[in-house]
Amino acid sequence: MQRVRGTPPIGTGVLCSGAVADPEQDSGAKDVTQVTQVRYPKVDVLPSRVRLRVHAGLDRGRELVLTRGTYVVGKSSGCDLVLSDPMTSRRHLQLVVGDRQIVCQDLQSTNGTFFDGARFEKIQVPLGAELAIGDTRLRFLLPRTRVPRSLRGGGDFASRIAESPGMQAVLELCRRAAATDAPVLIAGETGTGKEVCAMAIHQASARRDGPFVVCDLGGLTRNILESELFGHVRGAFTGAEHDRPGAFVAAGGGTIFIDEVGELELDVQPRLLRALDRHEVKPLGSVAYKKVDVRVIAATQRPLEADLSAGRFRRDLYHRLAVLPLTVPPLRERREDLPLLVARFVDELAHGRRVDVPGETIDLLREYHWPGNARELRNAVARALAVAPDARRLEPHLLGIDVPGFPERLAVDADVPFHEGKEKAVGAWEREYLSGLLRRTSGNVSEAARRSGIDRAHLYRLLRKHGIVE
Repeated sequence: MQRVRGTPPIGTGVLCSGAVADPEQDSGAKDVTQVTQVRYPKVDVLPSRVRLRVHAGLDRGRELVLTRGTYVVGKSSGCDLVLSDPMTSRRHLQLVVGDRQIVCQDLQSTNGTFFDGARFEKIQVPLGAELAIGDTRLRFLLPRTRVPRSLRGGGDFASRIAESPGMQAVLELCRRAAATDAPVLIAGETGTGKEVCAMAIHQASARRDGPFVVCDLGGLTRNILESELFGHVRGAFTGAEHDRPGAFVAAGGGTIFIDEVGELELDVQPRLLRALDRHEVKPLGSVAYKKVDVRVIAATQRPLEADLSAGRFRRDLYHRLAVLPLTVPPLRERREDLPLLVARFVDELAHGRRVDVPGETIDLLREYHWPGNARELRNAVARALAVAPDARRLEPHLLGIDVPGFPERLAVDADVPFHEGKEKAVGAWEREYLSGLLRRTSGNVSEAARRSGIDRAHLYRLLRKHGIVE
């Protein structure tokens, strides 16, 4: 099988001096005078620009770009980042951004600033850290990272911006890997986008004008597997009627992406090791080696550490492949990216039709576990758009996702007048009923009218009223 297509690792953050316990927490609160280990993107030198983003609260979505220097957060209009949260003091928090660290100092605020559940006076925080001021959550993020322009318009999540710290770190590491020719080993569950990361590295590298050849080893027999990688000559095995170059030769001047490398049998692994060390391969049935000029990126969803311990995978090959290791986080660990992914897939699959994504749909997606990761999400969006081809809203029930215990309650706002609230509630019920009706009839309006007992013309008016069809 052949398809040719022309961030720093996760580390630990340290809570530093001057922290005091949150007085409102119970007696089980942490002793924050000790070092607290938290997993964050690890960087030796901070980027020239860091984003401070309001992740939750009244000012959600507001951002401040930090370069080297001092900044103040508070309620006063003279602050660099002005917050609306009533728990915020006029000058609440000072940030000092240096070459290697961000130092946060509470400016003797009334209600305090918290990190990792603890109130502090002055601390050093890593990228990815989240601070709390009242109901507001502030997060330090890497600069927005995009994959190369040549990948945009493709069908996967790496064509968009990543908001989650974990995925931002992965994309940053992809960018750094692209500047070298060293082998890369990408780990991650099925559907997380390992091939997309490999392609991003290739397209941003000096080999971008060469081929990108995918060799998927999953489920292949030994002869086929070796032939896929190294090629064969005529008569090498039953059915080998013609010479075949193999993926290493086909990828000459470019990149070979070896997917499911953990499936490689133990006695075949030395051949891959030789290809990496000596840049040469020998086709099945041949007595001569061929020189190859390729960059190798491998991927696996198997825990290769267990295979190393059991002797099923050679340690020398593992370390040769994992010169630059990275792990793509599962979707359930990067839920901040869900709105971006859904918008990307809708843009791709709706064929120019505008489809809005309501907040309740995002809420449902955040509750789901996503065992199939980004690939499963894309399939869910594709199914929803196919079930209701004229829909203008991606309603939750169209996705076909079952989340036990997900609230199906009616939102009631007691602050609005009775008749206004009743009209909103009836409208919400109508929209849910009509969307479900179309789903059950696969978008057939005539069948929907028959089942519901609604005149077809009146049904069309209702569908247009609620933006389900144009």
